[in-house]
Amino acid sequence: MSSTSAPRRLRLGLPRRVFSQVLLMQVAIAAGVAVLATGLFLAPLGDQLDDQAMRRALAIAQTTAQQPQLAADLRSTPATADGPVQREAELVREATGAEYVVVMDRRGVRWSHTDPARIGAAVSTDPGEALAGHEVMEIDEGTLGRSARGKVPLRDGSGEIVGAVSVGIAYDSVRARLLHAVPGLLAYAGGALAVGALAAWLIARRVQRQTRDLAFSDIAALLAEREAMLHGIREGVVALDREGRVRLLNDEARRLLDIGDEALGRSPDEALGAGRTAEVLAGRVTGTDLLTVRGPRVLVANRMPTDDGGAVATLRDRTELEQLGRELDSTRGLIDALRAQDHEHANRMHTLLGLLELEMYDDAAEFIGEVVGDQRATAEQITERVTDPLLAALLVGKATVAAERGVTLWVSDRTRLPGRLIDPGGLVTVVGNLVDNAVDAAAGTRHARVEVELRGEGRTAVLRVRDTGPGIPADRREVVFTEGWSTKEPPAHRRRGIGLSLVRTFAERQGGSVTAGEAPGGGAEFTVVLPEALAAPAPASAPAPAPAPAPAPTLAGSSSGPADTGNAAGNTAGTAAGSAAGEGEGR
Repeated sequence: MSSTSAPRRLRLGLPRRVFSQVLLMQVAIAAGVAVLATGLFLAPLGDQLDDQAMRRALAIAQTTAQQPQLAADLRSTPATADGPVQREAELVREATGAEYVVVMDRRGVRWSHTDPARIGAAVSTDPGEALAGHEVMEIDEGTLGRSARGKVPLRDGSGEIVGAVSVGIAYDSVRARLLHAVPGLLAYAGGALAVGALAAWLIARRVQRQTRDLAFSDIAALLAEREAMLHGIREGVVALDREGRVRLLNDEARRLLDIGDEALGRSPDEALGAGRTAEVLAGRVTGTDLLTVRGPRVLVANRMPTDDGGAVATLRDRTELEQLGRELDSTRGLIDALRAQDHEHANRMHTLLGLLELEMYDDAAEFIGEVVGDQRATAEQITERVTDPLLAALLVGKATVAAERGVTLWVSDRTRLPGRLIDPGGLVTVVGNLVDNAVDAAAGTRHARVEVELRGEGRTAVLRVRDTGPGIPADRREVVFTEGWSTKEPPAHRRRGIGLSLVRTFAERQGGSVTAGEAPGGGAEFTVVLPEALAAPAPASAPAPAPAPAPAPTLAGSSSGPADTGNAAGNTAGTAAGSAAGEGEGR
């Protein structure tokens, strides 16, 4: 069985390589411009040469007609080949190089001509305008062919028109001059084309280097793939030019940074405002996996310079990971505290068992009452001062963790915070981070203690956390709020240095402030002021009861060892609140 194959068709078109396409297009453009320029130059040149030939013919005719003897000879002699008019006309023709010099009378009869046989015959073109006293310039067809003509009236001494003079310049001489100019024009056009081709080659080489010799279709495909990749990945991408201005933002970067198209063409400081995020994007803070806080989000940023002098920064959202890390830290701390409580509980059960075996029933009952009373008193005293359940549970849980680490957590007797918080979850984050930092700073010191004060002043909430740690030097009291700054070793599962930054971000977002200072007697003191943190009180429908006497300052936990503070419900609530607040960081 035989088979036939269709002949392959040759496709004529542009080459695929960008270098070849650009070179071909540039050369074609240069050649087209050269041809167009030559044509545009030749067109007026022909008209100019025609005008010069006609003016020359007219000038010869005027000069001939101004000879007084010529008019007299026209009147007094016959039209013959050897007459004086023919001789004078031929002398003028030979002297000027004109094609012909024809003298005619008022009837249009020739008295001179290049061909003597035509003398005495009427002219082939209408001499009416010249015999009427007008000068004429024209390109016309006569007995000697196409020529540039000039016709003037011939006047005698009294000014009377006795005839006309017609002078012709052969049109072939005009065309010859035009054709003679063409080679020079083509030489100039060829030189311009050569220069254009060289410039096109240089441009094509530069484009070839910049495009890595890819085809236009490949570049278009790469651009489409880049757009799909940039807007499809779950990582923010910010591209900056050599001037440090934002030139590209993908969808994830717009979401993480909470900006839009208005940021394009502006510097990070202008687009984001002053802060660590702008400093990281601008390259003023260097390093890898830099932590920064933008609004409620914790971001990890990396910046890489590009060959054109710009840079590309990538942003990853670590907010959920940071929350999980804090929950893990809080869970570990709670597990350690529960382990210690379990050990202490076993000791108390052994004590109770011993009292019962010794039949010391009264002492056993008194011992049980003391343990249960201490637990209930601690929880009640905290809830009397802090009526918000989340904050109260947080403080009970933190007291247990602090006691496990040998730190006494005090709730100041000046604490009075009503349950009208607008954002209790945010305040839990602030209190949790500050208390954790204070416990870390005070742990291991003599008479380790942390004091918490929460007060409501109108609609403003004021928080103070003091510790007995080493304190913060005056020159570092602003640095501690910088993202990524910490004096503690980070755990394996996450980085430190964002807790105090989150506290400041939350406070400033609420229109408040946070400051670091020195506590009375040494140590650090953090003060947070949150205007409009409390809702307006509801109008009272009945007279308020008289305030109860303020109880003594509350001591939650003991510096001598782990304390059984809070019942099971309180510990559970403390666990949840502690997870929400997270492990404190920053110093």
